[in-house]
Amino acid sequence: MAEMRASTLDGGAVARWSEEIWERSIVPELTRYIANPCKSPAFDAEWQKHGYIEEAVAQIETWCRACPIPGLTVEVIRLAGRTPLLYMEVPARTPAAAADTVVLYGHLDKQPEMVGWREGLGPWAPVRAGDKLYGRGGGDDGYSAFAALAAIEALHKFGGIHARLAIIIEACEESGSYDLPAYIDALKDRIGTPTLVIALDSGAGNYDQLWSTTSLRGLVAATLKIDILTEGVHSGAASGIVPSTFRIARLLLDRIEDAKTGKVRLESAHVKIPPQRAAQAKRMASALKGEIEKSYPFVKGARPMAANRADLILNRTWRPTLSVIGQAGMPAVENAGNVLRPSTTLVLSVRIPAGADPDAVAKELKATLMRKPPYGAKVAVAVGWGAKGWNAPPLAPWLEIATDAASRRYFGKPAMYMGEGGTIPFMAMLGDKFPKAQFLITGVLGPHSNAHGPNEFLHIPTAKKLTGAIADVLDAHARRER
Repeated sequence: MAEMRASTLDGGAVARWSEEIWERSIVPELTRYIANPCKSPAFDAEWQKHGYIEEAVAQIETWCRACPIPGLTVEVIRLAGRTPLLYMEVPARTPAAAADTVVLYGHLDKQPEMVGWREGLGPWAPVRAGDKLYGRGGGDDGYSAFAALAAIEALHKFGGIHARLAIIIEACEESGSYDLPAYIDALKDRIGTPTLVIALDSGAGNYDQLWSTTSLRGLVAATLKIDILTEGVHSGAASGIVPSTFRIARLLLDRIEDAKTGKVRLESAHVKIPPQRAAQAKRMASALKGEIEKSYPFVKGARPMAANRADLILNRTWRPTLSVIGQAGMPAVENAGNVLRPSTTLVLSVRIPAGADPDAVAKELKATLMRKPPYGAKVAVAVGWGAKGWNAPPLAPWLEIATDAASRRYFGKPAMYMGEGGTIPFMAMLGDKFPKAQFLITGVLGPHSNAHGPNEFLHIPTAKKLTGAIADVLDAHARRER
């Protein structure tokens, strides 16, 4: 059993404080933030000219500077040609914890608009409806800086302690965090060697308990372009002689994915699923029961890819998948004439499990798609950015105890653990640099919150409870026996 000195943190006061500061200050700030179209650089090539990212940085910086946390320093760091980074430090609350560092992480850049928002909602039109705050970026991940500092302030107000804290809020995560390694290298002496990393950019299986992410998938992005003609021709005159580039695309995609099962055919994209993660998937499936299927807005009569819920969880977390996420060369429906198109372009997103090498997957993907093109068509594959997946190290007994206690205190139920299908490049980066650190990867993106899609929302009660839980874990970390 892990040893831990008794806490003097008043959890009831923390819960009341979190409720109060969220309603008085954080929700209004997030409402302003959601109205800002601060899209990540991958979706706004002129982000510097538009200035939205700088506006978001300035807003969050101003709020953070006003937090009455003893010793808090707030700095905006700018490396030439890169998105800015908000970096904050708070000295340890007690001398005994001064040798330890905790890194808290979040981001402020956003995904693009996406179509399909319900009437009255929109990506840059914040709307509060009961417990939900709609709009792009509130839960992914604008709330993170506010929740982190609110938790730290609660520790100072209500008898808690903490180690030295380094808070990193980046502005490039939705583009693959390609700017972040340069900042981590530039700040490595200031960050030090963290013994705990808390990231507030993940999901939750439900809104009823504290969820900790145990693994993240990586990603390989690529663009597939097929040309068969130099210009479009009448489909009546050409079809049957000239193959459709869309059919060629189907043939090529069949090389990398089984269309019937969805299994990715790239050997380099598969790993052996760790037994511990398979067992966690079974526990999660048992705990959530039918909630897994209900988490997605299926049309009437549609069903998931498998009947076994544990298999669905492993599909999302430890098996590779292919998604076609963009296209060019096809006219809009209202402009579709009887023309056999000369070209089709598809944007591919291959999610890969932790342990798969994105460079090896990218190499196999490109070679597979470009080998002996059907009908001698011109096939081009441009590999975009890739990111490694991440598998959490074994959970330290003190953190398992602290996480469960925090979940029971603020949510009234035990903590749960789950793999995530998404990618947080920062986690793999820190996992490589600090292999002995413990990780609490958590967040507010529960069922139907729809990050990256239409009708995205932040579930406010969950965010309030999570704020308290983070305070508890920071306090427990500082009190653990070293």
